[in-house]
Amino acid sequence: MKVKLLKFTQEPEKTCAIAARLCYSSVGIDEISQKLTKEKIKDLLARVISSGHHSVLEHASFSFGVEGVSRALLAQLTRHRVASFSVQSQRYVKFDKGVEFVIPDTVKKDKNALKKFNEFLKNIENFYKELLDGGIPAEDARYILPNASATKIVITMNARELRHFFSLRCCNRAQWEIRDMACRMLNLARKEAPILFSDAGPDCARDGCREDKPCGKPWKR
Repeated sequence: MKVKLLKFTQEPEKTCAIAARLCYSSVGIDEISQKLTKEKIKDLLARVISSGHHSVLEHASFSFGVEGVSRALLAQLTRHRVASFSVQSQRYVKFDKGVEFVIPDTVKKDKNALKKFNEFLKNIENFYKELLDGGIPAEDARYILPNASATKIVITMNARELRHFFSLRCCNRAQWEIRDMACRMLNLARKEAPILFSDAGPDCARDGCREDKPCGKPWKR
């Protein structure tokens, strides 16, 4: 898996702070911006986040490039509706030079299961190529490709939705693959906007677990 922060709002924390200050200020945006020191931005955003008034966080957005994740992960990811996704198409892209697959660690640790898993995937890959060579369009040949098929995604979310995404997908109870991706995204976002994401992560990292059946394990980034 590869996760890269492609682009983000210029001065994301200052942008959110300006938006927060503007709501209660009689002066113009330029004057607000000039008076916002780093300490004032930190204090203001800390109060905004702790108070739950997160709408101003929507003014900062972050775009990530992700490669080598499965279609199973994609199905979970697209349930987060306040986001934009661009996905490598199985309809228009022909994987005639080989299909990449994601194999769970639990399968890799079981030699017998891994052997059968790889054989099964190889049979699928061979038949997929056979369909393409026989003139079947890629958009129809793809019907036999499994959830293990790897894909590439560009993901864009605003800071508010990212915090929500991290609260669910960084959780120990999230599936391993999307949890790994979410934690990598969190580390990248926190590096560029530490105030916005200083306390981001699963609920247990802040005010206690909200799951019906807590895992009972401390969260690790």
